[in-house]
Amino acid sequence: MTDSSAETMIGTRISTGALVLVVGPSGAGKDALMDAARSALAGDEGFRFARRLITRPALAGAEDHDSCDEAGFAAAQARGELALSWAADGLHYGIPARELAGIAGGQVVIANVSRGAIGQAEALAGRVVVVEIAAPAAVLAKRLAARGRESEAEIAARLAREAPLTTERAELRRIVNDRTIAEAAGELLGLLCALADPA
Repeated sequence: MTDSSAETMIGTRISTGALVLVVGPSGAGKDALMDAARSALAGDEGFRFARRLITRPALAGAEDHDSCDEAGFAAAQARGELALSWAADGLHYGIPARELAGIAGGQVVIANVSRGAIGQAEALAGRVVVVEIAAPAAVLAKRLAARGRESEAEIAARLAREAPLTTERAELRRIVNDRTIAEAAGELLGLLCALADPA
């Protein structure tokens, strides 16, 4: 995914719970691991998986999100309803401020974001943890090729663009997803549970 602009719409820092930012390149399996963790934590009010606002229609089998057109997205930004927003691949993505409200009460909120939005997102909570879902280049190339969306040259170019991930103040964790979904998702789940119960 190519990241472009990223901007915060609110600057108020929330300081009790934790904000978990999940990032990762195409083919790393980020969505699969998040889906598994979401299912495992269903019904536990100590966790919330932030629902995104995206300027694309809902698609069967794709991420469950709220959809709007460009004008609707711009209006939401103007009203100050988005805590975070960014653009990538011709689409606009946003995390509504309401999705982060539970952090103040100790909730762990997990958000799927672009790495280009990390700098702005770091200001949204007292404790911010970036979880990078990664995989070896050969594994990424194989998974991307299986999707059939890009040529071999395009895949190679995409992988060459991936730069090391750094943060300013957020904690950085890395999960290498080169095994079964259950194994990698178990690691993600363990990390999330530890944040909810640091003792």
